[in-house]
Amino acid sequence: MTGIEQSGTRRARCLLAPNPSPMTLDGTNTWVIAEPGADTALVVDPGPDHEGHLYRVHDTVAAAGQRVEAILLTHGHPDHAAGAAAFAAMTGAPVLAADPAHCLGERGLAPGGVISGGGCEIRVVASPGHTADSVSLLLEADRALLTGDTVLGRGTTVIARDGDLTDYLATLDRLRALIDEVALAVLLPGHGPVLHDPAGTLDYYIAHRRERLTEISSAITAGARTVGEIVCLVYRDVDRSLWPFATWSVRAQLAYLGREGSLPPDVRY
Repeated sequence: MTGIEQSGTRRARCLLAPNPSPMTLDGTNTWVIAEPGADTALVVDPGPDHEGHLYRVHDTVAAAGQRVEAILLTHGHPDHAAGAAAFAAMTGAPVLAADPAHCLGERGLAPGGVISGGGCEIRVVASPGHTADSVSLLLEADRALLTGDTVLGRGTTVIARDGDLTDYLATLDRLRALIDEVALAVLLPGHGPVLHDPAGTLDYYIAHRRERLTEISSAITAGARTVGEIVCLVYRDVDRSLWPFATWSVRAQLAYLGREGSLPPDVRY
């Protein structure tokens, strides 16, 4: 999946921000949501504060004869949200987020709330775990779920320093149930390609997290007592450039095991 404009659904177009990295994959997916022929559009995750990308999104919406009605954030990490204030100034649209600190305007994204715009309705699905403020956005007309960093188009996400594994596991179970509830056809991630097997993807994510917990428990049984030692054992086949981010997930998993009472007292994290 390369280039500026990516595939999506009938009502969701993707514009790829030029910020590729090991953590952002090809870059941040900015989603433009609108019913065909609508006068307005919603923009989800305008991405980094990159003038060229923000103008590209603005011009794409304008070329469709639309104006930006609202800007929605799946969470507040800079690769998704740093450009929101500049894009709001450019378009005059409010910024809606679960965390009030990232909102510009009187509205936010409340769990279970419905956002109307661009001729569409989007339901807010609380998805904490990757971060405390993560949400997913259900575009039921396309049987599509915008997942931010909760589910990626390639690989798996990390539990960030402001995240929590207990919350994340509950989120994965919630999204797995939602897939069956509304017969989801596609996941629209914040990074990487569109996912056309939502159930298989969520089943993999859930199994992967459980396997990682087992691997960390095995590393502790083998004598690892620090985060660094556990990373060396569990992530030995992962590119070392990603090890600093792996430490976030290891700490989150150790905190989870600690709450379960299955962590030796001499393990430091």
